[in-house]
Amino acid sequence: MAYPLSDAALQWQRTARAFADEVLMPHEETAEFNDGELPAAVYVHHKQTAMELGFPLMDAPLSYGGLALPMLTQVVVWEQLGRVTNALSWCMSEVHAWMFEACNADQIERYILPMMQGQRRECYAITEAEAGSDNTAIASVARRVGDDYLISGEKWFVTSANKADFLFFQAVVDEGGGDGASGQHALFFMDKDSAGIEMLDNPLFGHTYSSHHPTYAFRDVRVAAANRIGAPGAGMDFTRSWFRRERLMIAARCCGAAGRLIDLASAFAQSRVVSGHPISQYQLIQAMLADSITELWAARLMTYEAAAMQDRGEDLALIHTHCSMAKLYASEMANRVADRVVQIFGGRGYMRSNPAQRFFRELRVDRIWEGTSEIQRLIIARSLLKRGVVGMIGL
Repeated sequence: MAYPLSDAALQWQRTARAFADEVLMPHEETAEFNDGELPAAVYVHHKQTAMELGFPLMDAPLSYGGLALPMLTQVVVWEQLGRVTNALSWCMSEVHAWMFEACNADQIERYILPMMQGQRRECYAITEAEAGSDNTAIASVARRVGDDYLISGEKWFVTSANKADFLFFQAVVDEGGGDGASGQHALFFMDKDSAGIEMLDNPLFGHTYSSHHPTYAFRDVRVAAANRIGAPGAGMDFTRSWFRRERLMIAARCCGAAGRLIDLASAFAQSRVVSGHPISQYQLIQAMLADSITELWAARLMTYEAAAMQDRGEDLALIHTHCSMAKLYASEMANRVADRVVQIFGGRGYMRSNPAQRFFRELRVDRIWEGTSEIQRLIIARSLLKRGVVGMIGL
């Protein structure tokens, strides 16, 4: 093994690999040539199987019926799920530990536990036309009116909104009392069927997913004050937990995708004969394969170690930086690998029936969402300038 894993983690790895390879992968082409959609019975089977295996519960606390798996084990699972194209692994909602830290008992009962049970589905309304990686530029406003907030704004890239029944909505708060409490950012639960929500656009993207990324307008949507996440004045520190996890799991999925791509390219190179020889005997092909497996090993080590740092309870600020490092390197690594593998396949690699072509399109967004590569570099550089090399990675 490239990294020491517990027996329990190895068992989860095998379980996730079997789910990816045997349950999800056989349906990739069906999804690809049907706008990402699968027959309803197939989708339900995928969701039920994922729930039976415990994937939605991995990060949830034991006290609420979750599994509270170590972060390294969760990374190992999402690495295997990343081997599948067309986002077929998005068949379930996954609750996260930060939700139980940020939400009160009533909110957990109404929103989070039903997510765990597969009864509710979430989406995130965060990004705006002028506020992507820089979420301090968010212009959506939640204006306090009695026991409610009236929320207005426009949100872009609301991923999986077509499958969700409620949103996590981020807005700037206007308490209306002149007490200095306004101007803070807050997150709200917003039911998707609330009056005042209008879809403006549902753009097509380079990938073929059944989960869409629409643009919505929100016009004085009435949300009860009880749906505000976190107490007024408490800030949104939990969002750092959110970003740490999302960036780490993107890195994990990128490692899984790269591993499958390298396997596909290696097998093809040994079977494809040109001028009387398998192309695997040609040094230029060997160089592409060698670079790919070397970069994957490095990315996996970085990703596993960033997860293990959390399990060891190390400094959160340093962990935050290491999650950025893992996301930056793994996402850019996977894009390089996908490009090489398409090249090794040649014309066959440009066919949509080839996983290499699908990954070539799908992996590109991993350098953008949950903080662009450029944002990750800023986070990493600032940490380096503050801590130095020793403080970042030791002697």
